[in-house]
Formats: sequence, structure tokens, C-alpha cells
Amino acid sequence: MADVAIIGVGQSNFSRSCNMSIKELCFEGFKEAMEGLDITNSDIDTSIICSSPEYDKQRSPSALISEYLELTPSATFIIENACTSSSTGLRVAWSLIKSGLYKVIAVVGFQKMSELTSRESAEKMGRAYDVIWESPFGLTMPAGYAMYARAHMATYGTTKEQLAKVRVKNSYYSVKNPKATYQKALSLEEILESVVVASPLKMLDCCANADGSSCIIVANRDIAKRITNIPIWVIGLGAASDTGISGRESFTSFSSAKRAAKQAYAMAGIRHPAREIDLAEVYDNYAFNELQYCEALGLCGEGEGGRFIDEGISEIGGSIPVNPSGGLLGQGNPLGTAGLMRVAQAALQLRGEAGDCQIAGAEMAVAQGCGLPYRSGGVVVLSKW
Repeated sequence: MADVAIIGVGQSNFSRSCNMSIKELCFEGFKEAMEGLDITNSDIDTSIICSSPEYDKQRSPSALISEYLELTPSATFIIENACTSSSTGLRVAWSLIKSGLYKVIAVVGFQKMSELTSRESAEKMGRAYDVIWESPFGLTMPAGYAMYARAHMATYGTTKEQLAKVRVKNSYYSVKNPKATYQKALSLEEILESVVVASPLKMLDCCANADGSSCIIVANRDIAKRITNIPIWVIGLGAASDTGISGRESFTSFSSAKRAAKQAYAMAGIRHPAREIDLAEVYDNYAFNELQYCEALGLCGEGEGGRFIDEGISEIGGSIPVNPSGGLLGQGNPLGTAGLMRVAQAALQLRGEAGDCQIAGAEMAVAQGCGLPYRSGGVVVLSKW
């Protein structure tokens, strides 16, 4: 049973409109991931293409993308799991390598959101909720997340200012990330004064759709040790699901993320994540989610997300920097690569290649993704050693 390492990392520029085809978009991430590796395209045994096809004009894009990346005639697969499609792709790649079936795999996540209008996109996102018992009654994506934010405020005293501080932090870091969509640092006042989308969430508490791709190349231990000086080891994986809104046990915690984190930490041998993990890349499609996912991942206690941001613990220089890349709030949200970009950014940190966002001495990171409205979650633990 071979160990699995990330040997290549790549990401396109994220933008509101990339003005290129999905094949060209995926090539941007793939090209960067292959740079510096002592392998050729023919050494890649298979590719896993990850996307949320509701938003693609091209049906069954995996074979077209594989051909464009010059990976044919090797096998190719398409993975769809909403915003955690590509982190699910990594889990599949890890399993295929651990089984011995393949030795080197390219995982590519992408989405070209600019092919849809905002209205079309919002309608399709709303159908992630149950189309019989949830979305027909007006449950939109921001409304669902706002319900959780309201419950957390009522239970733990979390404030709108604490939500806004998440966007302040992530906008500051996105300016340091040349591939991020948004290159403007926002003030607390700007965020609090922005228009309400679904109370308590303001417009600037919400991420925006974007075009983008990410790619990681994974390999077994023997190949990883031979062709790269900086393998990043996948030491923990977890995945879980949850019920629809009406069946939830709690509106103040994300049980699927908690279960996935528990699995990943057990595999990685982590007992005290708040003390052992150097940084986290978490799913911040809404500012509130970063606070609650920090709780779900055990980076702070339940109900302590507000204190976590107030005390600067999640900033660069704090004990557990969170989303130093700028997160989805700063980079934008291409759905099919939202999970993989978390893994890619965490891997760059451990490789010491995160530029102005670099966390000094980072050796272990956790990356987390969410698919559908809290219904499925994936957690990955990465280590430099």
C-alpha cells in the first residue's frame, strides 16, 4: 500500500470572466502543476476532471479536456459533487494510487461561471436544496446559510461585526495573491454598510462566482521521492454527509464537516488540531462559514468562532492562520475547483511557495470543502514530512 504525495500544484488566474474555453482554462492550472517535474504527459496514468456540470455548456467534458491536455489514450473520469467535486476527486485519486492500480494521476478542477447570468446561476444553486420540500418554499443558497448564522448569533452571541472581520481579513490577503479575482482591501465599514442579501449576510459577506481551474499531480511514494524535492504527503482524509434542512440535529454546527474532520485527524494521528496544525484553508463562500468551519475542524471550541476572529488567531502571525490565500471571498468561487483550490493553496504553503501570503515554518495544514448546503463535506490533512 503505497503512500500518496502531491508532487505538482497549479492554479489559473481566477476572474469574473476568463474569455477562454474550458479546455484552455484547465490547461492553465495543468501547465503550472507540471512545471519542474521530471515527468511527461505520457507518464500520467489517468486524469480525474472535476466540475459541477449544471454550470457547464459542454456535456461530459472529461474526454475533451484530457485530449487538450495531451493525456490520451490514458483513462479519464468526471467527478461531480457540487463545491466539493475536486476534493472528492483527490479522494478518488488517493484511493486509486493506494490500490496500486495507478502510480501518477492528474486531478483537475474547473468551473466557468461566466457562461451563466447571475439569475441563472442563483436558480441552479437553489436547486441544490430539495426541489420538493425546500427550494420551492424560497430557500435560496444565501438564505440557507443565513439561517445558520442567525442561530449561531442567538445561541453564542456572534455579531455582524465578527462576520465582517472575516471578509476584512480575507480581502487583505487576496490583495497579496496575484491570482485572486479581487484586488482591493475592504474596510469593516464598507462591509457593514453593503446591501443586505439575506439577513444577517450582507453583499460583501458573500463570495462571487468566478472562472478558474486548479490542478494537482499526485503520485505514489517511489515516484514522488524520485521526481520532486518537495513532496507534500496526504496523511489524512475524511468525508461525510448530512440530512436536508428539516432533518438537521443542529443549526449551530456543521455535523458533516465535524465527522469528516474526525476521520481525517484519526488517519493522520492528530489529537489536538488547534495545537498541531499550522494553517487552514476552509470553505468561506459566506463570511460566517469560515467561523463555523473553524469550530467544526476543532481549531477553536464550539461557539468560539467570533472570539477566534476577534483575537487575530486566524490571521497571518496568529497561531492558526485561516485562508491566507484570500479564500473564496477574495479569490472568487469557481464551484468545481473550490475544494481543490483549498488543497492546492495549502500545499503551496507547505512547499514554501505562497509568496507574500507565506506562513513561516508551516509543516502541517488542513484543507476543507463543502458540497451542497452543508450536506457533504471533505477534509484533507497535508504534511511536509
